[in-house]
Amino acid sequence: MKFKISDDKKTLILCLIIPLSIGFLAYLLTKDGISYYSNNLLKPSFAPPSYLFSIVWTILYILMGISSYLIYNSMSYHKTTCLVIYGLNLFLNFLWPLIFFGLQARLFAFIFIIFLDIVVLFMILCFYGVSKKAAYLQIPYFIWLIFATILNFSVYFLNR
Repeated sequence: MKFKISDDKKTLILCLIIPLSIGFLAYLLTKDGISYYSNNLLKPSFAPPSYLFSIVWTILYILMGISSYLIYNSMSYHKTTCLVIYGLNLFLNFLWPLIFFGLQARLFAFIFIIFLDIVVLFMILCFYGVSKKAAYLQIPYFIWLIFATILNFSVYFLNR
């Protein structure tokens, strides 16, 4: 008996693999900087424990993948625009840890993450016009990103 995965399931798997792979690659490229952050920088009292970041980001990348799958499978004329914004989001999301952890350019990372916040907000609005479910799945990401923005600024401020 052969096991066959439908094209629809292949698309879903690909939509999940893309953000998870990007996040994992960013982790591999910045793990030394993440260690430096965890062990050497002053952090605000509201900073979560380091192990929580990988758990949260994995969940958020899965939600991104499901969301992009919903957009990709829609019949909307705007899905291409939404997927381009999604791609921009993934690219910026990949670059931010390289700037913050890799280059340890915390002020520039703060400015950069504000731009990412704006792109994600536009992405959610675009998704909402195509699939409300896809947009709602991005709300936890946006909330976490705002939290990360505040944390980024706080770490910059405490370690300048």
